[in-house]
Amino acid sequence: MEITVKGSSMICPAQDTPKERQWISNVDMVMTTYHVPLLYFYKPNGSSDFFKAQVLKEALSKTLVPFYPMAGRLGSDENGRLEIICNAEGVLFVEAETTSAIDDLGDFVPSLKLRQLAPTVDYSGDTSSYPLVMAQVTTFKCGGVSLGIGIHHTLADGTVSLHFINSWSDVARGLSLIRVAPLIDRTPLRARVSPTPRFHHVEYDPPPSLNTSTSIFKLDPNSNPKSSSVSVFKITLDQLNTLKAKSFKNENTTKYSTYTILAAYIWRCASKARGLLDDQPTKLYMPTNGRPRLHPPLPSGYLGNAMFTASLIALSGNLQSEPIINTIEQIHGTLKRMDNEYLRSALDYLEKLPDITAARRQPQTFQCPNLNIINWMRLPIHDANFGWGRPIYMGPANVVHEGKIYLLPSPTDDGSLSLVACLEASHMKLFQKHLYEGLMAFDKIRARY
Repeated sequence: MEITVKGSSMICPAQDTPKERQWISNVDMVMTTYHVPLLYFYKPNGSSDFFKAQVLKEALSKTLVPFYPMAGRLGSDENGRLEIICNAEGVLFVEAETTSAIDDLGDFVPSLKLRQLAPTVDYSGDTSSYPLVMAQVTTFKCGGVSLGIGIHHTLADGTVSLHFINSWSDVARGLSLIRVAPLIDRTPLRARVSPTPRFHHVEYDPPPSLNTSTSIFKLDPNSNPKSSSVSVFKITLDQLNTLKAKSFKNENTTKYSTYTILAAYIWRCASKARGLLDDQPTKLYMPTNGRPRLHPPLPSGYLGNAMFTASLIALSGNLQSEPIINTIEQIHGTLKRMDNEYLRSALDYLEKLPDITAARRQPQTFQCPNLNIINWMRLPIHDANFGWGRPIYMGPANVVHEGKIYLLPSPTDDGSLSLVACLEASHMKLFQKHLYEGLMAFDKIRARY
């Protein structure tokens, strides 16, 4: 896919905004320090001003007034700790075109090809040298458009990113008021004056490493076992209901979330596909929105990272041999534990570390034998209607860390979902096999054997 950049500009807030240096929380500090690239695709609606750059730029400029930290830069305080410099230097806006058609992209599998549709930045310079938010509008030969947005993870989590993008789209569509005002104060996530962690925070412990002899599969000497690949798997509402029906004993009265059931099932499928031996420990990471779990709850418009990580470790053999309800119950309990006391303890634990950056997630954190399952199923990822209709697809532009899995809702609200998986290439076919075997209806299984 060949992309030609037609122009780029820096979009600044439409009015004067506060000039300040903004303290960031311990949760911001442990996020990976790069931009998360998101992609939206839109089919033409026949309008003569379809995705007109001027409309988008003016709306972006207005949106940056209440969301003014998004127009700032990263800096450091006198102790070298990262902070947000609110200086209104602006958001990068790129206009591009391609000779490809949107239909050429198939199922929008995240890839280096798709990554071209969101702006990139050179991280080798000073942190204050690049914008924290970047957007690229690419026009396809079919008349369709992609909107690629990169938002720095130190600045914002997925909830904030979507709040910002959806507010921008509301303004572009002509809404005069932003529905939920952002809260620009991060101090509600300060550690306590005398930090007192009350729990063992397994989520910040180093991940289990792969025992060198721990694969039951003999590797093909001609394949590179460490090369990863990305695949997208569709799961229908019927398949989800089949999985739920298979997961429960009749007498179980606890109501488990779809995410809890899927996480248990995906963890088991990944352990099988990776050929882990029975005594191999494997760690599951589950990013969890702390906003409603804190007391008092953080407002939904809190502008900053409020994603904490729920985590547990199991032996691969137990995951694969025990009834799946056991794993579901463990995950349910781990997520339920993420209450105000636990989250405050996590902030205190990070405060007491000699070097908080040691707790920052690394590219290898989630890789085999471990797993990170990111839940976007309830996020409003398809609400960005800039005036020309909702997107036909939204998802990550690229997934580079092996062991990372996203759960995305359907753009048509039909109850189905997409599972975006980044695993070692040699494990992907087996993962697909195990995944769909458990989603098959009982009558189809009987027919096959």
